[in-house]
Amino acid sequence: MKLGWRRLLPQSAFSKVIWGLGLGIFVGLFFGESAGALKVFGDAYVRLLQMTVVPYVFVSLISGLGRLEADHARRLGAHGGALVLFLWGLALATLVALPLAYPDWQAGAFFSTTLIAEKVPFDPLLLYIPANPFYSLANTILPAVVVFSILMGIALISVPNKAGLLQGLDNVTQTLMRITNWVVRLTPYGIFAIAASAAGTMRPEALGKLQVYLWVYFGAWLILTFLILPLLVTRAAGIPFREVLRRARTAMVTAIATGSVLVVLPMIAESCKDLLRQRGLDNSDSRTTIDVLVPTAYSFPSVGTLLGLGFILFAGWYSGSSMGADQYPQFLVMGMLSAFGQMAVALPFLLDMFRLPADLFQLYLLGSVITGRLATGLAAMHGVVISLLGAAALVGAMSWRRLLQVAAIGLATIFVSMAALGFVLTKAIPYEYEGEHVFVSMRVPEPTAQVVGDDEAPREPLSEADLRRDRLDVIRARATIRIGYMPDRLPFAYRNKYGDVVGFDMEILHRMASDLGLAVEIVRVERSDIDGALKTGRVDLVAGGLAITPMQAAVRAYSTPYGHHSVGFMVRDHDRGKFSSLAKLRKIPELKIAIPENRFFEEPASRWLPDATLVPVSSPRGFLRGELEDVDGMLGSAEAAGAWSLIYPQFSVAVPTDLSVRFPMAFALPQGQPDWLNFVDSWIALATTSGIVDRAFSRWILGQEIRAEKERWSILGNVLGWKLTDADRATQ
Repeated sequence: MKLGWRRLLPQSAFSKVIWGLGLGIFVGLFFGESAGALKVFGDAYVRLLQMTVVPYVFVSLISGLGRLEADHARRLGAHGGALVLFLWGLALATLVALPLAYPDWQAGAFFSTTLIAEKVPFDPLLLYIPANPFYSLANTILPAVVVFSILMGIALISVPNKAGLLQGLDNVTQTLMRITNWVVRLTPYGIFAIAASAAGTMRPEALGKLQVYLWVYFGAWLILTFLILPLLVTRAAGIPFREVLRRARTAMVTAIATGSVLVVLPMIAESCKDLLRQRGLDNSDSRTTIDVLVPTAYSFPSVGTLLGLGFILFAGWYSGSSMGADQYPQFLVMGMLSAFGQMAVALPFLLDMFRLPADLFQLYLLGSVITGRLATGLAAMHGVVISLLGAAALVGAMSWRRLLQVAAIGLATIFVSMAALGFVLTKAIPYEYEGEHVFVSMRVPEPTAQVVGDDEAPREPLSEADLRRDRLDVIRARATIRIGYMPDRLPFAYRNKYGDVVGFDMEILHRMASDLGLAVEIVRVERSDIDGALKTGRVDLVAGGLAITPMQAAVRAYSTPYGHHSVGFMVRDHDRGKFSSLAKLRKIPELKIAIPENRFFEEPASRWLPDATLVPVSSPRGFLRGELEDVDGMLGSAEAAGAWSLIYPQFSVAVPTDLSVRFPMAFALPQGQPDWLNFVDSWIALATTSGIVDRAFSRWILGQEIRAEKERWSILGNVLGWKLTDADRATQ
């Protein structure tokens, strides 16, 4: 009976990973949002994967190049190096075609701190030439590590008595591989944690978008693996197409099953030698070439590795920040150099470089259960192709002209196929944009104060006697705080679809009123009436992400700042590239920029864009509704622009890389009320240190921890009816 049970359990490493993936998805669907607690274990697994990558790249490159003989290295370097660059170029050109397959779906996104994160200017000297190699190693600057390792390997070729050093490097490589193998044993558990967390917390539209990435990757993989790469050998070296596939298939299947190219290197070498013998190309040079090319090529990025960089392009599309044409050269160069390490290091590096949300890497890991296996199969085909072409080139049996012809036809096939795939995916995958629904469904979380008045009718001014009293005493006696808010102040104070006034500011103020044991009256005020409403007591405080300005500070009091606005632009999706830097904007003729009518931005905007025409507007809605067609973008708060893009998903947030300006936001209070002002200031200080403000920022500005009308669907809650209470969650 025990043996029978064992047969039901997964035996191979690949089947265990599939079981881990499937079980993780089930656990996530069963428990719903509670499964998000497993994310910490998934993060730990990712860090373990990253641990050995940089030292392995460093050691393996030095030993792989250092063991070559000088004469053979020169000849092999000329042919092998040219072939490697050729295949890299083919793979990078394929990446450019991938966005053609992404459906034209609407996508809005909350503000992301990556938009304003201080970005180190692109410095090729810093990235490629390591003044201190140990600094590059410690800070995971992969391009610099690769350059230093290659130079070390080349220099080692002519060093006498290097056998001992090479043996030591081999021992270190084997040690690192052993550590990696230990970590690989944890893969089923790591994938389980990642899948459970993602399936339990990810919204359905996110999973729908992930399948776009998988289909696009699979389409490009099929064309490269079974058409273009073997056809290169057939046309350029005269080896039959079916023979190339037949010799490569065993290595490919083994690589896919084991998830490792390393284990099939001897298989690739023997298959290539046997095929060359059959074709009459066998001699000492061709055999030596294969013996050197197979393990050396393993140290360099393969076509399979480079194809994985397409996730960066997908991440831009997914987050509504598609990469502009001017960014492609930097992406391709940096991607190629970063690919010398594993994707676990390269992709976070590139996500950070292009200001894309870092947490999208978890989405990559979820799909990598499939794409990772396919990449190893493509890497095995890459090894077969480069070995056969290198051997043929060394004996003079390869045609570069035919090689280029196949590449040109193959790339044309990929571009056409990706465009066709994009049409199919648009029609086949159901998709409904839900960003606006989620945003207008958001509510202020508990604890909330009782709302005793919430309408647009103005409140009566305070009596002369009450105006002479301290406002805090009046509020306590009345048992309510009158909160003023203005229209079009997303995401700080706005009406949701239920008619409630919610937002970042409102969550903070509800918490303050709740702590005081007071109710709230919510009163709509116009911007021009703020000071009058505060002075007469029709409102006690005005919310809405108000910026502190010197002119307004002369007529009203401001609380301690509880947050900051980041200066940015609201632009049409297709114009994001134009707004990547102020330097680019200054080159645009007849540039028109909308600014808020309070003219707070007028002076700095004139300084940043001296030749631009500034158009004051009372609300962003005119620009967003297309009523200002000749206006190129609107300057203002990047945080607010993120919220507006959820309502109008054809617009995006753009923060130029050379514009890093922030200004404080605060509540407006009446002048001459020191007790009321001191109380609000003290409470904001307490709320800031206790995390109340940060949690509100995460929810309303970043879009984290949000729930729409109901929580994420789960089997436990929606099928079995066992819903967790807040007390249950508090114990988790």
